Amino acid sequence: MPGFPKLQPSYDILVLGGGHAGLQAGLKASLLRHTAAIIDRGPKYSRSYYAPRMDNIPGFPQGISGHALLDHQIAQVRAAEARVGYFTPATATSAAVRPDGDYEVAFEWLGQKRTVTGRALVLALGVVDRILEVGGSIQTIFPWANFGIVDFCIFCDGHLMEDRSLAVLGHDAFAAWTAIDLLHFAPRSIELLTHGRRFLDGTPPAKRTELLDRLAEARIPTVETEIAGFDGIREKRFIVRFADGTTRDYDKGFSALGWYDMHDAIPRSLGATFDPDGYVVTDEDCRVLGSGGTPIPGLYCVGDLRNGWNQIPEAWATAERAVIHAYSSYL
Repeated sequence: MPGFPKLQPSYDILVLGGGHAGLQAGLKASLLRHTAAIIDRGPKYSRSYYAPRMDNIPGFPQGISGHALLDHQIAQVRAAEARVGYFTPATATSAAVRPDGDYEVAFEWLGQKRTVTGRALVLALGVVDRILEVGGSIQTIFPWANFGIVDFCIFCDGHLMEDRSLAVLGHDAFAAWTAIDLLHFAPRSIELLTHGRRFLDGTPPAKRTELLDRLAEARIPTVETEIAGFDGIREKRFIVRFADGTTRDYDKGFSALGWYDMHDAIPRSLGATFDPDGYVVTDEDCRVLGSGGTPIPGLYCVGDLRNGWNQIPEAWATAERAVIHAYSSYL
């Protein structure tokens, strides 16, 4: 089909996911004279796609949007099309090890079901943030997130919180610790909004007492009233409307709702182990560890799905380590 890559029956490396880690894995494979297929739902599914500005990317002193950075990486991959096939929009549905030790991946691409094999498999499926639902919809908060008025990553955006009034969205221990951790960045004030949920419900009593004491010491109050909507987008403010008719005005919102989907089905089917937070466990070369801590031959996990820090430079580094290991020690 003109304009689309031709799917080969087999590749040296299969990459599931085309975010920052997956794209780098495919590019690195081509630089090491290996063939690779990247199977990707599309850039808009990357966690960084809607980030208006990221300041921790080397070489961009004024910052760069997640969308623009993905465009740069996709252009690099497309320039390496002699060895790399970038298949999008495509959704991987299953992966299995064949009797000969190669991996077989089933996926849907352009409305058709396909299969492809590879000697090594790189899982770069990423994770999905849980988005606050208002009136049964997650769309309500998107404009504020797209303008960078609501943030999701303390390591990416914590430095923007200095002298700002913050609303931390969440109701559990993770939200409490997020609010406490944000104090490091010297905000002017912090409040926790639980959206009608009882704060710390289900948290063990001793941990609940500890967190409540820490929050009281830091003068971080909680608001348990249900959220009805938001205002202030034109003024670049995060104004929260509550179901009781009251409003609160903040400089920024910060989501601390955890993950909606950690894409564990395929790694679990391949025998991967997971840490207590739900991340795939790997060794330092990003080889996926199976039962007993033994690496699963030819299986790698990179980016946010792997246990580690969810940062783009780290995603690139894990992709490099995985493909270099496959090149030097497996393929």
